[in-house]
Amino acid sequence: MNAIVVSLIAFVGFAFGMLVYSRWIEKILGVNPDEKTPAYTESDGVDYIPAKNWLILFGHHFSSIAGAAPIVGPVIAVSIWGWSPVLLWVVLGSVLIGGLHDFSALVISIKSKGRSIADISEDVISKRARWLFSLFVFFALILVVAVFAYLCSKTIVTDTRIVFPSLGLIPVAILVGVLVYRIKFSQVGATIIGLGLLAGLIVLGTYVSPDLIGGSLNTWLIVLLVYAFIASITPVNILLQPRDYLSAYLLFLGISAGYLGVFITHPAMNAPSYVAGSAAKAYLWPMLFVTVACGALSGFHSLIASGTTSKQLPNQRYARRIGYGAMVLEGALATLALICVAAGLKNFGAFKHIMNTGGPIAAFSKGFGVLSAPILGKYGTMIGVVILNAFILTTLDTATRITRYIFEELTAIKNRWFSTAIVIILAGFLAWGGRWRAIWPTFGASNQLVATLALFVTACWLLSKNKPYWLALIPGIFMLATTLTALGLQIIKYFRTGQYLLLAVSVILVILACYVLIEVIAVLKKGRNNAPKVRSTTI
Repeated sequence: MNAIVVSLIAFVGFAFGMLVYSRWIEKILGVNPDEKTPAYTESDGVDYIPAKNWLILFGHHFSSIAGAAPIVGPVIAVSIWGWSPVLLWVVLGSVLIGGLHDFSALVISIKSKGRSIADISEDVISKRARWLFSLFVFFALILVVAVFAYLCSKTIVTDTRIVFPSLGLIPVAILVGVLVYRIKFSQVGATIIGLGLLAGLIVLGTYVSPDLIGGSLNTWLIVLLVYAFIASITPVNILLQPRDYLSAYLLFLGISAGYLGVFITHPAMNAPSYVAGSAAKAYLWPMLFVTVACGALSGFHSLIASGTTSKQLPNQRYARRIGYGAMVLEGALATLALICVAAGLKNFGAFKHIMNTGGPIAAFSKGFGVLSAPILGKYGTMIGVVILNAFILTTLDTATRITRYIFEELTAIKNRWFSTAIVIILAGFLAWGGRWRAIWPTFGASNQLVATLALFVTACWLLSKNKPYWLALIPGIFMLATTLTALGLQIIKYFRTGQYLLLAVSVILVILACYVLIEVIAVLKKGRNNAPKVRSTTI
């Protein structure tokens, strides 16, 4: 099959989601443009600050959710099961579940004073559920901060060309933030200046000698953790918003160049459409769904939506295009990733070779360089790596800030300096020496478990509002079955191979899921009239 046909199939699905399905969800959630958002009602000048323009917030939200995962997951899945089942799940998952998950988490948080989806679970499920959910999310986010700090450090050491565009974007973002919010400079003018400087940094990076950069992995790890600390306590409109906004243009460029390359070169899909179960050596269900993860559904997205985005949304009318729209665009990115490796590389053998020697990021970058060559020329492969590293760095600082929020909700400690220090110390401990590797294999299932719990919170919230709660309950049940089955298979594997730490973590996750399920069932049994009432603004 030609890659153009694959692209068009995906575009039709995403268009249906954005133009039809998301509008129906919007009505059910009760989005009200006349209702003030927490960015105004809870304004504090640090975290609760309305974005000057919805596009700035879209850039922040999209950059934060679109880390390396929507590229890495689909690429790995294609190498195991072929491209057609991956495409099917990316499109259907993004449209029917992922978009609903992200959009509803954002709206519920907006209508609950910008609180996290984990904290809101106390209102709609129980206090015990909230503690379990919050503790689980806190430690999962610590792991995310540790892993992304480590991976970003390793990428810098491996390819020093990305140092200038990746780290140089920080002062550029601060400049743009000051121009837009303090000097009241034109947003268009500030954007042109910021993108121009970023382009210069990308070109400069290709001419800088690796010897000039230097630094060991641990040195860069310290630098990045210090940056994450500063980014977490800095007013959101000075660094986080403009940095992610400018980073989003990198991804817009990458996606546009990739798809334009597909339509110009119209390559065939060289990888097999489907790899049978015996050859794949892995169950299509549930393992494909857990492997693709962020390309179709990610619990981390609900933490972004209810963590930073809900505190910056200037008007509810933008919730759909940001919450649902960003997930659809991430699905388009995941689709491009599978096309890059399935059509951009010569054959399946070459793809598997690169996967074995360089990993999924190398495979994507190589395929992206081939497809985008008509647009980006020789810079395609490098820009692919810069895009990945920019979003790893973006996820790092956003995850640090969100983990601070969760810690403050759990402990009622409102000192952001102390809270952030705790997060950085714990993350640094896991990152140093690669300690995170001991428990990272469970992250895929735990991320899907967070998404499942967020869907259950949405279902119970809808129930409390006498709205059709089955909208979130049905996908929640499906994802619970998927996650528990995946964890069950992992438990058997870890037991047989003697990986007792991973075995213990997986068992704990299963117990957590079952406990929260029991709490949810108890809420549903109470019926609509007796369901817990939410502490929020009225719809």
